[in-house]
Amino acid sequence: MTTTIVLLIIGLIVLIIGGDFLVRGASSIAFRLHISPLVVGLTIVAFGTSSPELLISIQSALKGSPDIAMGNVVGSNICNLALVLGLTAVINPVRVQSNSIRIDWPMAMGASIILYLLVRDSYLEATEGVLFIIILCIYLFVIISQSRKDVIAAKKIKEDENSIPNTPIKQIWKDVLFIVIGCIGLYYGSEWFVGSAKDLALSLGVEERVVGLTIVALGTSLPELVTAAVASYKGQTDLALGNLMGSNIFNILSILGITSIIQEIHVNVDILNKDIIWMLMVTLMILPLMIIHRKVGRVDGFIMLFVYIVYVYTVIA
Repeated sequence: MTTTIVLLIIGLIVLIIGGDFLVRGASSIAFRLHISPLVVGLTIVAFGTSSPELLISIQSALKGSPDIAMGNVVGSNICNLALVLGLTAVINPVRVQSNSIRIDWPMAMGASIILYLLVRDSYLEATEGVLFIIILCIYLFVIISQSRKDVIAAKKIKEDENSIPNTPIKQIWKDVLFIVIGCIGLYYGSEWFVGSAKDLALSLGVEERVVGLTIVALGTSLPELVTAAVASYKGQTDLALGNLMGSNIFNILSILGITSIIQEIHVNVDILNKDIIWMLMVTLMILPLMIIHRKVGRVDGFIMLFVYIVYVYTVIA
């Protein structure tokens, strides 16, 4: 028991350090190469912070724990938009770009709806996983194409400063190294934290669905929580919002897509009729918060935190 608790604390510390390295590297690359922080958050950072969910979902599906595999993703998505976004907004109001409203939110909502429709037969099969991967590839192509105009404009603005030609290759590799170190820290930190938390919960007789939706989901969302909180504290709220929206999209399309291709996932009836509905409602709820004043303010953040508390209570009760 003592070893488990120590590993839990170490995992949290490694997560915090990893999140700081990831934000430093990603935001620096965005600045040097004139890439939108939102795009970096939606791709590099989102994929990096979603890696714990991917590993845990695959392991859970292969080991015959589908409730943890599916509950991990659904619970993590709820956690991202309620707890993580809420806490991030409380630290520093989150700016909302038009692309987040026009492209990223519809994609996150659309992926959630498609997931709900496909698992109504209580299974997520390999062919449906392939469909998820195809949709993800199309989405990535669209957001990268959309960002090209901004990148070209940024390059023109900085031409006189010769910022791009004078960017040392070593400096870029340093940023890449920071991202790699950050992802490794998030991976191992989550592994230690989630593994310890899961062992503690199961030893107390908690059912797998509850473990997946709360402890494992919260644990695998810690990279997003740490990364978003650090980014928000440093004023990189575009990176924070992009990370959360991108992570939710990656969680459904990439993680469930890859996992279901490797191993068919059985979906618990409670996850289908309760938790996925909560995920849809929370995703829908943030739209008006994003549209009003084009930012998610501190009051909105407290509202989202309250929603998450209510959700966790309904799961545990």
